[in-house]
Amino acid sequence: MFEWLFRPSCPCDPAAKSWVEERLEWLAGEFENSAFTGREIILPTPEYFPDAYDGSKKAVRILLDRVCDYMDVVPDLVELRLVSNASKLEFVNEAGQYLPDAAGTYQEGEKKFIIRIDKSGLGDTMGLVGTIAHELSHVRLLGESRIMGDEFDNELLTDLTVVHFGLGIFLANTPRNWESQYTQWPQTNLRKPEYMTPPMFGWALAHLAYFRREHRPEWAKYLSSAARTNFKQGLRYLLATTDTWYKPPRNS
Repeated sequence: MFEWLFRPSCPCDPAAKSWVEERLEWLAGEFENSAFTGREIILPTPEYFPDAYDGSKKAVRILLDRVCDYMDVVPDLVELRLVSNASKLEFVNEAGQYLPDAAGTYQEGEKKFIIRIDKSGLGDTMGLVGTIAHELSHVRLLGESRIMGDEFDNELLTDLTVVHFGLGIFLANTPRNWESQYTQWPQTNLRKPEYMTPPMFGWALAHLAYFRREHRPEWAKYLSSAARTNFKQGLRYLLATTDTWYKPPRNS
């Protein structure tokens, strides 16, 4: 109601802001067809996920195949394995902060890409789709030799690739950044997360709406309240300032 009283601001710190913009540019050079240039945005609705889901391996496989289709991955090239880390010990870092287990992992097998999904996350379909999309982004990046895997922003870039392919809502609603995994952005004193934070998702999704010329996008209603707050802040800032290096190919 009183937004006009406050000067628009980017939800990210300067290092994260620049990183999102630079990596969106890089992704635009790697993948021509993206959500920023008209690719469909995938929503958590029966239209996009019409199959019954009961948490079984068969149901997870059907879900994975659908996400493969949305991310231009050949399903037959992906092997699914469900794993359990229930007996795994919990570790903490030097500050006493919990070190989380991975919700999913990616591996290159002899004939197929292997995606492992932790069974503990099978009851959260929003998070599960986000995890699958993240691991399939590894297929598009590592599996297709677009990156080597030792980049300082490997996991961050993998998250941003999910946004690029139109499934950003799922990760934005279930962010997986942990205090125990923070380091520093190169050549700065600013803290760098291992995975994208809610403000970073808000900034990336704000670009999505801005360059699709959707100032009040219908898809924003599927964002959680926290994700929507960061998104609205980012979009308001973009609309007021146009302050970004990123320009999708059709807007160059």
